[in-house]
Amino acid sequence: MSRLAIDVQDLRKQFKVQNNRAGLGGALKDLFKREYREVTAVKDITFQIPQGEICGYIGENGAGKSTTIKMLTGILVPTSGQLRVNGFVPHKEREKFVKEIGVVFGQRSQLWWDIGVIESFQLLRKVYRVPEADFRRRLDELVERLQLGELLNRPVRKLSLGQRMRCELVASLLHNPSILFLDEPTIGLDIIVKTEIREFLKGMNKEHGTTILLTTHDLQDIEALCSRVIMLDDGRIIYDGGLEDLKSRWSKGREIKFQFGSAVTTDRLRTLTEGLTGVSWTLENGVEAAMWLPNEINVSDALARVVGSSVDIRDIKIMETNTDEIVRAIYQSGSAETKAAAAAALEDDTAISGAARS
Repeated sequence: MSRLAIDVQDLRKQFKVQNNRAGLGGALKDLFKREYREVTAVKDITFQIPQGEICGYIGENGAGKSTTIKMLTGILVPTSGQLRVNGFVPHKEREKFVKEIGVVFGQRSQLWWDIGVIESFQLLRKVYRVPEADFRRRLDELVERLQLGELLNRPVRKLSLGQRMRCELVASLLHNPSILFLDEPTIGLDIIVKTEIREFLKGMNKEHGTTILLTTHDLQDIEALCSRVIMLDDGRIIYDGGLEDLKSRWSKGREIKFQFGSAVTTDRLRTLTEGLTGVSWTLENGVEAAMWLPNEINVSDALARVVGSSVDIRDIKIMETNTDEIVRAIYQSGSAETKAAAAAALEDDTAISGAARS
C-alpha cells in the first residue's frame, strides 16, 4: 500500500461569529456587549489521499473547501480531529512542514507586485532555503515547461492574469514540494491558458509523482486532471470516489447525433432500434436526428443497429451528460450515497411490484 500524503480523521472547524443587532440601538448595544454564535464550517470529515494522486475537492461557495485547505496547509488550527500531511501536523510543525508543500490561491499572489518575477523567485529561494544549484536546475525546468523566459525580468504588476498564474505555479514548485494545493488556479483564465496549465500539472504529476489536491468551480479542470473526486456540501462529504463512477451512476444517459445523406423518417429510425428498451429518437430536421440511450443500453449495440442498416450516415457525435449537470443533481439531492440508495430501492420496489402483478 502506498504511503499517505494526506490523512484526515474527523476534522472539524468552528468559528465564533458576531451577531449584529439591527438599528442604531442595536449598534450601540453591540458596542458595549457583543453577542456571538458558533458556525461550523467543516463537520467531522474523514478522507485519505495516497502519494501521487490528483484529487478534486469540490463544493459550492460556503461548503467548506477553502477552510479545509487552510487547515491542511497550517493556516488554520482545527477545532477537533486529527490531521497529518506528509507525516506532519501542519499547524504544529510549521517550519519543517512548509518545505513539503506548494500552495496556489487563484485570487491571492505570493509574488511581490513591483519587482521583477525573477527577483520574487530569488526571494522565495531564500525563504525556503533552496541551494543555488538546485534552484537553478529547478527554475530552468519550470521556465522551459511554462515558456516564461520573456517574463522573468518583467514586474509582476505588468503581467496578464494568465502570465501571473503561470508564474504563481513556478513560485509554488521552486522548492520541489511533494504535495501541491491548488485553490481555484484557473479562475478567470481563457481556455488556452487553462489547457496549458492542465497539461503542465499532468506532466508534473506523471514525472515527479507530485500529489495534487485541487479545489475549483470549473469542472472541466476536474475532468481533465482528476481520477477521484471528494464532494463537500455544508461542511460534510457527500461523495468520495472515482469520477467515472460518479458519471456512470448519475449520468441520465447518452445522446448520439446523426447526420444522414438523405431524408429519413422517425418511424424508419425507430425500427432500427426496436427491442432496445428506453431508446428514443428525435428528428431535428429531414437529415439530422438524435438517439437517446439510457445507461443500461450499450452504445456499441445501439450504434451497430444503425450503422449496419441501409441508412446513409454522414456524421456521428456521441454526447455525454455534462459533469456540471451531474454535480448539480447531487447537490439538489443532498447526498450522492442517499440518492443512489433511494434509486436502488425504487428499482427493487418496481421489480417486486412487477413480479406480484405477473
